[in-house]
This record gives sequence, structure tokens and C-alpha cells, in this order.
Amino acid sequence: MYKSGPMKHFPIFFALLFSFMALSCGQQTTSQDEAANHDAYRIAVASFFHETCTFCPRPTGIDEFEYYGPPLEGDSVLSSNDYIRGFVDRVREYGGVELTGIRSPRDAKGGSSGSWITQKAFDKYTGLMAEDLEEKGPFDAVMLSLHGAMAVKDLLKPEAEIVRRIREVVGDIPIFVTLDLHANEDEELALAADAVFIVKRYPHYDKYLQGERAGRALIRTLRGNYDPVMATRKPGVITPSVYQGTGVSPAMDIMERARRWEARHPEAYVSVAFGFAYADVPDVGATVMVVTDGDMTLANRIAEDMNDYIWRVRESFAGRELPKTQEGVAQSIKAARAGKTPVVIADHADRTGNSTHILEALINQGGEHFCIATIADEKAVNQLLEEDKKEGDAVDMKIGGYADQYAGNPVHIEGKLEYFGPYRHFDHVAVLHFGSNNRVIVTPQLHQVMTPHIFRELGIPLEELDIISLKSRVHFRRGFYETGLAGEIIEIDAPGLGPADLTKVPYTNIPEDIYPLSRN
Repeated sequence: MYKSGPMKHFPIFFALLFSFMALSCGQQTTSQDEAANHDAYRIAVASFFHETCTFCPRPTGIDEFEYYGPPLEGDSVLSSNDYIRGFVDRVREYGGVELTGIRSPRDAKGGSSGSWITQKAFDKYTGLMAEDLEEKGPFDAVMLSLHGAMAVKDLLKPEAEIVRRIREVVGDIPIFVTLDLHANEDEELALAADAVFIVKRYPHYDKYLQGERAGRALIRTLRGNYDPVMATRKPGVITPSVYQGTGVSPAMDIMERARRWEARHPEAYVSVAFGFAYADVPDVGATVMVVTDGDMTLANRIAEDMNDYIWRVRESFAGRELPKTQEGVAQSIKAARAGKTPVVIADHADRTGNSTHILEALINQGGEHFCIATIADEKAVNQLLEEDKKEGDAVDMKIGGYADQYAGNPVHIEGKLEYFGPYRHFDHVAVLHFGSNNRVIVTPQLHQVMTPHIFRELGIPLEELDIISLKSRVHFRRGFYETGLAGEIIEIDAPGLGPADLTKVPYTNIPEDIYPLSRN
């Protein structure tokens, strides 16, 4: 018997539902069958990572890149950094992939305290990559983890050149690239690569996430579900690293604007590199890179908006001033005596780790209960070894103040050797205890302290420290500010190869009209 009302549609509803379910199951089965039947996508993965401070005195060559060992290869490459780990985890989750680690250099000795990379080193490692790609190919795609602020002697725009050299071997297949926030890039990289993904946070919490995003987009590209096109802009703004922390405005606002564009257009990847000011290269400064799914009009619209916004906030982003050494140290001592402990000093300009300006000022101004973490002085470590010093022994020596023209004066320390032994990848580091419960941590090479773990590992009671001076720009905020540990943070523009005042940097290759140097 026919019934009126809602029940009359049920037969039709169920018929349509069952038909839809059958169709969907058929499509799903077909899709699963295709995934099971096609050969696995073969993806090559490699890394060539260096942030080059071209004003540092020591070139970066093969010896520096192989200080910690020969190039990585195979599975070691697939776990070599967070960008790659995120990429690997995501594409493996999709299934149907075969990942091959291509020979890649390790981190160089001294990191960004090394100057121009030699052509010999650059040619060696790009050559090894090309050999592996040739011998282990063919591949369906390539994933490259690069920094973006690499500088090679007599070779402009090295990251773009890496991609071009790889392209010569692998041909017209997708090449995806991840970059550090401090990348100096321009359209040449966009023309060479298919898609670029840059971290949005400084400190760099999201390296793994950007690797995941690159992996997801690459799989979709290989399956024919995504067609990456890219737009690039250079806003004409250069900023010192110490101003680029994304926990404060306007750096935070710039990245939030990028995220809003991505929220409105889920197929878009909006990247901003703030740039690395201490590389004397023509593509220095901020870069906007936008990837969309075949929509070049949208990519250009987003890139233009981001470009214009960065230019609008240029004065607050790049025009600030920080206290110099004597003033900053006086502020630190005053804050410590007012109970705002521990006061954390960011000695952000020291690229070699060897400068002594803040140590000397703290001593001269009567600082107490302070720790310098760290001073890089291989000579001092070797002296302690030669003298066969043991923990508890008296020490009378000079440290630091010689690595470059900005390093200051060697400082005389008379006290006790509180610790002398291994720390992380160093065979020996020293903790010298002197004066009014003061300490200095001496490492053989530059070491940027980002968390307070170093104090526990070296047996330094953190509760005894009123002032902590770190050779760090922004990364320290992860362990000292965001944890609530620091009572106050004071950034000091001490002399060094990474000053906040960019007018002190002897550039010869950068654009003439870049803000704030042009002040246009």
C-alpha cells in the first residue's frame, strides 16, 4: 500500500544509495588495483646543506665537509635531517614507493662560521649525486633538502645550479626542494625546480612538517592529481637574523599571512624565506615562493600580496636598533640584581664563536654568577690536553679573541677546571670556574646553545646562574623563552661577523636598492 510523506522516497533513496556504494566500491577497487599493479614510484633523496657566512675567514672545503665523516649514502641519507624524515614518513604512508638515498655531504665543520665553499668541494658532491642518480636510476622524482644560503666561490646561485646539474641526469621528472627560512633565492631556483617548500618558524619547529608537505604534494604530482606551478617575488628587504624570530611581529605577522592564504586555498603552498644577510651574494634578502595546482594566476596574486605586505612592514622588520656591548651588559647586570634571573644575553653577531666582548665587559662591570656558553677556542682545549689538566686542577690561561678581526682580546682566566671531557660530538670541552661564581664553557668549534640541557650535561647548577650569555640569535628562544625559563632576554649588538647594524657589513655583490641599506 502506497504511503504519503517522507516514507514514499525510501525505495528511490535506497536504490540510489546502493548504486552509489557499488560505484564507489568499484572505483576504490580500481584505484587500489592500480596502486597494487603499477611498479613502485622510485624517488631519489639527497641533501647538500650549508649556510655560508662569506665574511668569515676560513673557506669551506672537502676537509670541512668530511670532518665528521665521509658523505652519507643509502638509508643514512633517509634519516639525515628533519626535512627528509618528514618527507620519508609521509610518502611511505602512501605506499607504493621505493626511496633511494643518494650520496650527500654531512654538515660542515663549524657550520656557518665557514666562509665561501670551494668549487672543488661543490663539484665533488654534486658529482657524487650525479653518479648515484645515473647508476641507480631511472627515477620518477627527486627530493632535495637544501639550505638556500649556500655561497660557492665564483658560482652564483648554487642551489639552482645543484638542481640544474641533477636535471641533466634525471631529465624531465619532478624535482621538489625544501629550504631553510634563511634562504637567499630568486626565480632561478623556481625555474630549475618544480616546487619549493620553506619553513615558516624561527626557531625552526616545522622542518619535519615541511618535509611532509613536500612528500604529500610529490605523491599527488606523480599520481597526476597535482600540477605544480610556481611564482616568485623579491620584496627588496634585507634583515639581520636576530630580527627574524617568528614569535614576535612583524615576522610573526608575515608568516601568519602566508598561513591565511593557505587556509583559503588548500591547494596552495605559500613560502617566505627571510634571507641570510651575511652572505655577499646578489640574491640576498627576503624571497616569496608560491606553489599552486596549475593556477599561475592565483600563484602570482598570492606572491604579489605577500611581496607588498613585506615591503609595507619593512621599517619595523628591518629598521630596529639594539644596544651595543657596554650598554647591553650594564642592562643585564641591572636586571639580574633586580631579581629577573636568569637574564639571558643573546650574543648574536659572533659567527666564529671566538669573540670575548661580552665576557670582558661582564668581568669589567663586576658581573657575578654568570656563564658564557660558549667560546670556541681549539687552542685552549689543546693547551689543557697538552698540560694534562684534570677536573679540579687550577687553570691560568687566556681564551678567545683571535679568530677574526671582530673577536676582541684574549681574556685571562685564573680559576679552576670544573669539567673537562666529552660533550655531544666534541671529544673535549672545558668548563672554567673563576671569580664570583662565574663560568665559561670552552668548545673546540662554534657551538650554538639552544636549550638549557648543556648545563645539566656539564654539571653546572642552573639555579646558580644569574646571567647566561649565549652565542645565538633566535634559536635559543626555544629552550629559554618559550619554556618560561628566562627572567629577561637582552639582545646585544656586540662586534662580530653577524651584526644587527647591516651598514657595518662590507658588501660588494648585493643589490644597491635593498632596504634598509638604500633607505628608500
